Amino acid sequence: MKNYFNRQIMLWGQEAQDTLATKRVLIVGSGGLGCSVSLALSGSGIAVIDMVDFDRVELHNIHRQVLFDMDDNGKFKAEVAVDKILRRNPFLKSRAYTVSFEEFIKEPRDYDLIVDATDNLFVREQIDNFAKEKNIAWIYGSVEEFNGQVCLFKEANFDMFAKKELEPKGISAPMVMQIASFEANLALRYLANLPIKSDLLYYLYYNNEGEFEVKSFKLPTK
Repeated sequence: MKNYFNRQIMLWGQEAQDTLATKRVLIVGSGGLGCSVSLALSGSGIAVIDMVDFDRVELHNIHRQVLFDMDDNGKFKAEVAVDKILRRNPFLKSRAYTVSFEEFIKEPRDYDLIVDATDNLFVREQIDNFAKEKNIAWIYGSVEEFNGQVCLFKEANFDMFAKKELEPKGISAPMVMQIASFEANLALRYLANLPIKSDLLYYLYYNNEGEFEVKSFKLPTK
């Protein structure tokens, strides 16, 4: 096992790696963000990564949902994603739940962190309410076109975000992976007890000249 995680142990030491081995993570959504987040986290040494998504793979998903291929068309996204991350890491425990988040939380649930990989503001509000009730941190992520947002929520409330339905826009596959990578890095730092800022909204985008920019905003807390 030590050889599997050797490069991470070189980075942050055995104590942080041992800490990861006690952690349980829930990823809500198994689409573009969910695929890339789970791929990034699956080899990290986290004990449990569960995934919730009732949706099925469609052809228009595959260009940005990196765990799926053409043979997965029509299958449950969460089941395919879990199957593939388990193949990467024999030390990981992972389960797929092909139900809505609302249905999922009707049963007792115990996690150290929730990662939002949805594209639905109403579900994110449910995640925020559940996380606050259970005193669990959660990571928000959204992406469209060439921009995205990420935030580690602990005390700030998600109520400030608009709840209206938005029309889907075009999306760049590498931008999805970039936002997912940011989410995964925040997750690892938080779970390994490394220094991390919470309730800070990051806005990442490529401007009209192709320059990559990051802005951050401290969110109000109650």
